[in-house]
Amino acid sequence: MTITEQQLAVDLKGRDFLGLSDFTTEEIQYLLDMAIDLKKKRNAGEVFHPLKGKTLGMIFEKSSTRTRVSFEVGMYQLGGHALFLSSNDLQLGRGETISDTAQTMSRYLDGIMIRTHAHRKVIDLARGATIPVINGLTDRSHPCQALADYQTILEHKGQLRGLKVAYIGDGNNMVHSLIMGAAKLGIDFAVASPKGYEPNEKIVTSAVDVANQTGAKLYVGNDVKEAVSDADVIYTDVWASMGFEEEQKEREIAFKQFQVNEALVSLAKKDYLFMHCLPAHRGEEVSEGVIDGPNSIIFDQAENRLHAQKAIMAAIM
Repeated sequence: MTITEQQLAVDLKGRDFLGLSDFTTEEIQYLLDMAIDLKKKRNAGEVFHPLKGKTLGMIFEKSSTRTRVSFEVGMYQLGGHALFLSSNDLQLGRGETISDTAQTMSRYLDGIMIRTHAHRKVIDLARGATIPVINGLTDRSHPCQALADYQTILEHKGQLRGLKVAYIGDGNNMVHSLIMGAAKLGIDFAVASPKGYEPNEKIVTSAVDVANQTGAKLYVGNDVKEAVSDADVIYTDVWASMGFEEEQKEREIAFKQFQVNEALVSLAKKDYLFMHCLPAHRGEEVSEGVIDGPNSIIFDQAENRLHAQKAIMAAIM
């Protein structure tokens, strides 16, 4: 479908993008279709400026490579302007309330993207703002990455419903967004984590409730072989995400048997895809042979952050 045809069916203007749980299956599919269409437009050299004259404020309280570059470039390609705001640039760093910041920025901007620690801050920012707020990452979720990931799988496999995605490793913000997206889209999703590092139980329960409606099958446990068996996609992340660096040595011991390597991926389908949200630590959560091998699509993922986020911004702003 073209963007014009999609807009006849779905209107997301003015909505916040805080998590995939806030969107219906139809709305997520609409964003995926729009992302693919915008990617085709860019590759064809077509100029498309739906956000001409609009500005996105980007609040960064966590460092970033892909998030900053993709949002800033994406806003430019949509005809708008992105403003980088570190915690040192804002009065938030000196104690101004999130509500005051939200209300003030709403008078200047057309949208806000925030990459921060506590998920509560994103919720409070959205409540205080009168313009759309995008969750660029919190300790709880990473919905922009998950949307780009499912766009990437769709491009490579030609479908989503009925596929099996296996996630191996820490039950962190990444898996929270991926499992909810899988449940919404009818994708079978298996998680294998060391004991004590499983995903948040409330988020898993919510995903199970959604999966019961879409037909997706979910597995959350500690058996890597069961998770990976017959998988179409294998996904992993670093063992110690930002904010947990002091646990690195402890986690290396706990996660030792959870490395994605040649022996483990042999249990998946022969045409499996390997995915990682990056940055990666080769030799820890994944072997060099897997991440740099022929089944790896990590840079397609990274590229699609640009296109998925352009779809989000174009749709809500």
